[in-house]
Amino acid sequence: MDKISAVNDFVIRFATVNGSGSASANNMFARAVIRHGVPASPKNIFPSNIQGLPTWYEVRINEHGYLGRRGGVDFMVAVNGRTLFDDYRQVLPGGYFLYDSTKRLPPGFTRKDITEIGIPLARLCNEEYQEPRQRQMFKNIAYVGALAYLFNMEFSVFTESVKQKFKKKIKLIDPNIKALDLGYYYAKEHYPKACSIAVERRDCVGDFILVDGNSAAGLGALYGGATFAGWYPITPSTSVVDAFEAYSEKFRLEAESGRRKFAVVQAEDELAAIGMVIGAAWNGSRSFTATSGPGVSLMNEFIGLAYFAEIPAVIVNVQRAGPSTGMPTRTQQGDLLTCAYASHGDTRHPMLFPCNPEECFDMTATALDLADRLQTPIFVMSDLDLGMNDNLSPPMVWDDKRRYDRGKVLDAKALEQRKTRWGRYLDEDGDGIPYRTYPGTHPTLGSYFTRGSSHDEYARYTESSAAYERDMQRLMVKWQTAKTLVPVPHARTRGKDSPYAALFFGTSTHSSYEALSGLKKEGVPINSMRIRSFPFSQEIKKFIDQHDLVFIIEQNRDGQMRTLLINECGIVPAKLVSVLNIDGMPITARFISKHIHRVLADHKVIAINATVAQ
Repeated sequence: MDKISAVNDFVIRFATVNGSGSASANNMFARAVIRHGVPASPKNIFPSNIQGLPTWYEVRINEHGYLGRRGGVDFMVAVNGRTLFDDYRQVLPGGYFLYDSTKRLPPGFTRKDITEIGIPLARLCNEEYQEPRQRQMFKNIAYVGALAYLFNMEFSVFTESVKQKFKKKIKLIDPNIKALDLGYYYAKEHYPKACSIAVERRDCVGDFILVDGNSAAGLGALYGGATFAGWYPITPSTSVVDAFEAYSEKFRLEAESGRRKFAVVQAEDELAAIGMVIGAAWNGSRSFTATSGPGVSLMNEFIGLAYFAEIPAVIVNVQRAGPSTGMPTRTQQGDLLTCAYASHGDTRHPMLFPCNPEECFDMTATALDLADRLQTPIFVMSDLDLGMNDNLSPPMVWDDKRRYDRGKVLDAKALEQRKTRWGRYLDEDGDGIPYRTYPGTHPTLGSYFTRGSSHDEYARYTESSAAYERDMQRLMVKWQTAKTLVPVPHARTRGKDSPYAALFFGTSTHSSYEALSGLKKEGVPINSMRIRSFPFSQEIKKFIDQHDLVFIIEQNRDGQMRTLLINECGIVPAKLVSVLNIDGMPITARFISKHIHRVLADHKVIAINATVAQ
């Protein structure tokens, strides 16, 4: 048998039980890899219950910095009896299967193309520890110790990690290190040359940090000047507001009194939450909410109000698999059309697409500027994969010279100095954006009635068809202005004269880059552009026009980004080929590569090597 042999380039998956304490052990392993200077990307795949159902934790290790899922499992740590056989089948030929050998494997586990590594985790811990909870918890630490030996990792990295984690609970240090020892020395004695996978020290992490996207978005809201959050808890977005509140408790208090300079209100539902956000923004507060697809569905009525009455609002949408309740703990990019055209009637809403925590931070802050500048709702389109998983990310940077863009706001002095009549919905500059005032700005000037019904340039109620049409057409002028303000796309050229291109966005980015890099090595250069925002800039249409065939890589069933491109840019549909992942798991590089190979084969462009994708 040819064993998988790899140094700093493999995929390991932990198959465990939710609520068993495995999460902290698995996280310890991922962080240990990073502390070796090797990039690692962990994905926690968990059920929507508190305890008892299967959960998986997959870590991609790659010293070249590919941070998306690759596809396939080289090494499986299987300690959940309910999924044992399925986990066994998932291991790639030549791979490794580590299991708790306290009990023998059931009949049917007869593969000859993988290496089985049996470690009696339960027996070792039962002999060492007396408390039932410790026996359960330390089984997880024991298999981490075994991995430290099998992958030839520096054991001191693990012991130092334990000491750091429990520096305030010193009595827990020795039992945890003992559990590491149990696994390490058992593997050393019984499997001295079993594994050909290794983690070797490198200096490939640099100043990158390990952080989840929701925490980064919460911090971005703080730095972006948000002073109000109205929300209703929903997986997977809850920790965005939790993080904002925690950071605000630390950094947004009056120095002398300790009084809060922010407010967080949990509403009775999502509709009330967005209503509070709109009300606070109307009064001049920078405001936001965080939700997921079902919440956006409930918010639609007030989103339409904010669009038509032109009130700023920021909505951080941490997408999950729908429709309806769907799969609350699985990821998807399935809310594009819902958010782009939220509410009834003709509406269009800007969306920003972060691909890592650093962009969650920056784009949330940017969204608050854009909402004020454009006087409209702005969506930050994260997803569960980015929001709830730890991601290796560039550090978050803030320029202290940066000033908030509050947009076109008239103060009392500006109102008094005007030589022409002010109209709340009057386009004075030709960019579609009117001037607004905050309540109480002036005792006699600048007041107006805010309404969701039709209105003229001076905020007066009207049913005049001409006035309504002028208002709606002006909003389209503002939409054109938005194209010049949102983040620009990022393009990469792999073949100057290549007729092929790929477009992707958000968390499809990392696996897309890896797949396209591999295709170039195979002699198939495909140029790429990462879409970072909607509305689409002219660069995107120009990029598509320069190529004969363009792959649209996304994580939903219906090709929603493709639909947006066709609708907004007037692209011939046949030119755009969807690459769609809909299983609720983060998309993999091998899935993308396999699909592109198949399409190009159908176009009789290249011959397919059937072993390219597994």
